[in-house]
Amino acid sequence: MEGNGKETTAMSRAPRDAAAAGVSVRESLQHAWASFLGLVRKVTARSEEEAAEADMRAAKMQVEATDEAEAKKKQLAD
Repeated sequence: MEGNGKETTAMSRAPRDAAAAGVSVRESLQHAWASFLGLVRKVTARSEEEAAEADMRAAKMQVEATDEAEAKKKQLAD
């Protein structure tokens, strides 16, 4: 049986779309983990300076997760 071409394209794109969705889920989990760690560090901070450092570290982890996810998604698209 021959397909109409659209089925083949959709079928070949499905694994990439699934991989991109997996990357997005991983990114979300990394963001949640960074937020959790930042909150724990902030609560256990002994000074304003340590609390500010905890916020900055959490933000940095989130940015790194986003950058990593964008790079992987771009790699999948190529």
